[in-house]
Amino acid sequence: MSDMEHDRPGTRPVAIVTGGLQGLGLGAVLELGKSGFDVAIVDLPDAPVMPAELSQVEAAGGRCRYYQMDISDLARHGPVLDAIDADFGRLDCLVNNAGIAARPLTDLLELQPDAFDKSIDINLRGTFFLTQAFAKALLSAGKAAPESYKSIIIITSIAAELSFTDRSQYCVTKSALSMVTRLFAARLGAAGIHVHEIRPGLMETPMTAKVGNDTIARLIADGVVPLPRQGQPEDVGKAVAALAAGALPYMTGQPIWTAGGLNIARIL
Repeated sequence: MSDMEHDRPGTRPVAIVTGGLQGLGLGAVLELGKSGFDVAIVDLPDAPVMPAELSQVEAAGGRCRYYQMDISDLARHGPVLDAIDADFGRLDCLVNNAGIAARPLTDLLELQPDAFDKSIDINLRGTFFLTQAFAKALLSAGKAAPESYKSIIIITSIAAELSFTDRSQYCVTKSALSMVTRLFAARLGAAGIHVHEIRPGLMETPMTAKVGNDTIARLIADGVVPLPRQGQPEDVGKAVAALAAGALPYMTGQPIWTAGGLNIARIL
C-alpha cells in the first residue's frame, strides 16, 4: 500500500485499476483521481517505486493505495478485493486493464502452446474470474442505488476485431474479452451494474516502445488513422473516467473505440 491516503473512508467512489503502475492503467488511475475517485492500484511488483504522477490523485483530494496481485492467481482475487473494500469502505468500479502483449511477435503457424496458454491465463482467465469475483461482491451489497453508479470496464484492443497474424494469441484473448463484456452486461444489468468495453488503438506506452514505433509511425503517416497521432494513456484514461462516473448511463455491453477513427471502414 502507498502512503498517499487520507482518513476519509467511504466518502468518494472507489475504482480498482489492474496493471495501474504504468501505461494505459496509470492513465486511467490519474484521470479517475481527477474525476473524484479514490483508486486502488493492483499490479505485479511486490515493492514497486510508485509513479511520481500519483501525486495528482492526492492533489485532487483523493486517496491511492497499492495492492500486489498477479491476476492469473485466482486464489488472490477474493482476499485482495476484501482488503480494498475494508481499506476504502466501498467498491464502485473495476477497470480490467492488466494483460500481456504477444512477445516475441510470432507467425500464427509457428505459435507454441505455452505462449498461447500464458496469454489465456492472464488476459482472459484472470480477467474473467476477477470480474466474476467483483460482480459477486457488488451483488452481495444489494442493488445499486440510482445515485450510486457501479461499473466494470474491460480494456480490450483494436485486436478484438482487427486481425494481426503475428500476435494471434493476443487477438484471441481480446476478442474473447469483448464477449465477456457482453455476457456480464447481460447478467448484471438488472442489478444496476454497467459493463463497458474500451478498445484502444495505436497507443504510445512503454509496452509499444519495447518493439519500436516505426510501423505505427508509418501507418499514421499513410493516413490509416484519421486523427493523425498515436493515442496517449490519458486518452484511454478520460474514456475510463467518463464511463466510471456514469456519463453514459443508458449504455452497457458496447465497445467504445478509442482509436482516432482507425476502425472507420473505407476503401480510399
